[in-house]
Amino acid sequence: MKAIWKGTVIAESSETRIVENNHYFPPEDIKDKFFKPSEFTTRCPWKGKASYYDIEVDGEKNEDAAWFYPEASHAAKPIENYVAFWKGVQVIE
Repeated sequence: MKAIWKGTVIAESSETRIVENNHYFPPEDIKDKFFKPSEFTTRCPWKGKASYYDIEVDGEKNEDAAWFYPEASHAAKPIENYVAFWKGVQVIE
């Protein structure tokens, strides 16, 4: 699977985990140079508190476009620290 924004591959993995129709990428398979920590957080009733990344490609920022669960609930442990995308980031095979 590949995550692409603005024509740039920002993550690539053959080991994604699918939860609620989202591909979660292992943290080692994201390209760190495109990810900046965000202050934004949300809470999922069953997965726990999500943290976010802004994505930056060629000087353009996509705020809060990637999320992960740094301390996932027991039910979501398999995706702890794995990264998922939205806000126009394409996830394709």
